[in-house]
Amino acid sequence: PRSTPAVSPQVGSHRDISHESLSLFRLLEPQIEILVLGTGDRVERLHPATLKQMRECGIAVEVQDTANACATFNFLMNERRIVAAGLIPP
Repeated sequence: PRSTPAVSPQVGSHRDISHESLSLFRLLEPQIEILVLGTGDRVERLHPATLKQMRECGIAVEVQDTANACATFNFLMNERRIVAAGLIPP
């Protein structure tokens, strides 16, 4: 039997964002090109290893404050890009 990765969508702050918490986005079909992450009221730095692991899976990550992340997501959708967003409320 094939094992299923644990999916942990419970992210309360940017400190909770990890390779494991982003696992849902790696499972999407078709595979997303870009993941836009909104980190609340301001842009927060994510661990470089987390960003590197997503790039190695073929997914670019844009980290912005949530208001700008929403605008970026909408822009990319209008460009017909394969995009997903993870948004932490401000």
